[in-house]
Amino acid sequence: MAEDAKMVERLLGRAPMGQFVVSVRRNDRSPVVVANAPLFENGRPMPTRFWLCDPDLVHSISQLESDGGVKRAEREIDPVALQRTHALAAAERDALLPENHTGPAPFGGVGGTRQGVKCLHTHFANYLAGAPDAVGEWVREQLAERSQGYDPSVPGVGSQ
Repeated sequence: MAEDAKMVERLLGRAPMGQFVVSVRRNDRSPVVVANAPLFENGRPMPTRFWLCDPDLVHSISQLESDGGVKRAEREIDPVALQRTHALAAAERDALLPENHTGPAPFGGVGGTRQGVKCLHTHFANYLAGAPDAVGEWVREQLAERSQGYDPSVPGVGSQ
């Protein structure tokens, strides 16, 4: 875990703000996606369960977003599938809250979004972590068309 924390800090450019585990890695063990606890250590809610920390994928998805990807995704993805994606993400995250938790809790679905698409990065992280995510699947298709898809054999920060 100490090695993961060092690699994630290097990828984020700052220390992680809460507890996490690496849920997706490249073949060289480099972190690609981290799974965040639903609460920070101070009790503040963390709505983003899965966080994309791989710099190549972050860059590729940022390009997709700057090319109008969020609006395109909202137009092209079935609204019922999107609503289901958010509901499943919220249920998975909320199931991790301590039974006796009485303070503020995370809200919304993927990335804290209640409806629509806010961030393609969080959806792709959710998808890579194994969750059914209509937007994440759409992002995978868009990246493949650009030859920028996720290839776990490409070395990451773990090989540096």
